[in-house]
Amino acid sequence: MHITGIYAALAAALIIILSARVIARRRSVRIGIGDGGDKELALCVRAHGNAIEYLSIGLILLLLVEMNQTQPLLVHSFGIALLVGRVMHAVGLSRSSGPSFGRVGGMILTLTVLGCMAALLIWQFVLRLTV
Repeated sequence: MHITGIYAALAAALIIILSARVIARRRSVRIGIGDGGDKELALCVRAHGNAIEYLSIGLILLLLVEMNQTQPLLVHSFGIALLVGRVMHAVGLSRSSGPSFGRVGGMILTLTVLGCMAALLIWQFVLRLTV
């Protein structure tokens, strides 16, 4: 659980940064709830929301992978890929609501790492059944 802790802390830092962007934009356009039709605020809100949505399940999977005594290098690889994917997506979405390298690449990386961690956990479960 020591490895997952650093990625959870880094994920929290990302969420704080994205949250601060939402707050700053809300203050500058004086919109307390929703996006009020402000495109930039809508992008900030979605970048923040998407990070929370995917980091939640990603960190749970990462913790379970670590608790299953997976090789530390693999756990770190998953953690790095998860965070890089989320940062790429947040940057891409913050700049444009359309397709961009950051959005597409970030989602591909995020979904790939989530799928790999889920597959590994299933494989580890099946291996334990046969022992």
